[in-house]
Amino acid sequence: MFLIDNILVDEQIISTPFLCEINKCKGACCTVKGGQGAPVLDEEVAQLEASVKAASRYLSERSKKAIAQNGTYEGSPGEYTTRCIDDADCVFVFYEGDIAKCAIEKAYFEGYGTFRKPISCHLFPIRVTDFHGQYLYYDKFDECAPALEYGKRNNVHIPESVKEALVRAFGEEWYGKLNILVQEAKEQQRL
Repeated sequence: MFLIDNILVDEQIISTPFLCEINKCKGACCTVKGGQGAPVLDEEVAQLEASVKAASRYLSERSKKAIAQNGTYEGSPGEYTTRCIDDADCVFVFYEGDIAKCAIEKAYFEGYGTFRKPISCHLFPIRVTDFHGQYLYYDKFDECAPALEYGKRNNVHIPESVKEALVRAFGEEWYGKLNILVQEAKEQQRL
């Protein structure tokens, strides 16, 4: 583990090649079976709720109905998650062909919304937990196997593939410190 400022970072984050290849995984991170959606920070709940109108233009009738009946999130303070349909699809999933995508993010990029998506989704495959302070770890999913191979072929590690999210969450200066460790890990792997 590494300590960067007051944030613990699991070594696997730094040493693991990873670059999403959505045409192969089909957006599996948005449709993981198990019934619990993506973690939502307490301060993101209002933004999530405010995103429904903009995201609705991309959502299926099934998703709209699920949101109308059950809302967009579940849980309690400190443990909120997005709601899922049939223990799999996040209520904000829409499909382009056979690829699951985020309607909140689509609305954001199309200029209809101001919230990109929950930071946990943006950081994926990194997860943040509390270990007497923030602890970042690599949440490995079998469905992401293509991302591991693609990252290896392109020499891109997890922090590089989610740089924008890490900067959003922790700032440019913090990311710079993390990136130094990534470059050192890459150099060690070359030796």
